Amino acid sequence: RAFWGWLNAVFNKVDHERIRAVGPDRAASEWLLRCGALVRYQGSPKWQQDYNGLPTGPLGKYKIEAINATDSCIMYRGFDYLDGLEHVTDIRLEKCMYIQDECLQRLSETNNLQKSLLQLKIISCGNVTDKGILALHKLTNLEYLYLSDLPGIREKETTFRVLQQALPNLELELDLE
Repeated sequence: RAFWGWLNAVFNKVDHERIRAVGPDRAASEWLLRCGALVRYQGSPKWQQDYNGLPTGPLGKYKIEAINATDSCIMYRGFDYLDGLEHVTDIRLEKCMYIQDECLQRLSETNNLQKSLLQLKIISCGNVTDKGILALHKLTNLEYLYLSDLPGIREKETTFRVLQQALPNLELELDLE
């Protein structure tokens, strides 16, 4: 178990030189795929899941539009990769054992995501609590938030009322016990 935690931490280590060399979208794609997530590029209906099949072309040609991190090992340590992404409209975090409140805080403090992110789904991420959900209030353009199977959320009514007040245009869908 310790070995896998160490390996996942290695996969999440940010390489700032790589980001400068290949651009934020390519570097983030490499990070996400290495960690088991999927990405979809602008103008493409299909999900990219094969690291070795990453599209090539001129620098900056492929812009990440959606991230599906289901069952991936992404963790806070790698979230610097998100900073340069300007076109991400949709993120799905499902069964991500390393996603915790700090990750959601970091996500909501990412300037580009504050502008572009429209949909967010957080499902079966056991380390997320009310604090993490409340941090999402900085995602001012968020239109849709789906929350399901989050046992760490204890103050449901208060948390959702505060979030709804902060983001009046947000459609909030809940599937919580």
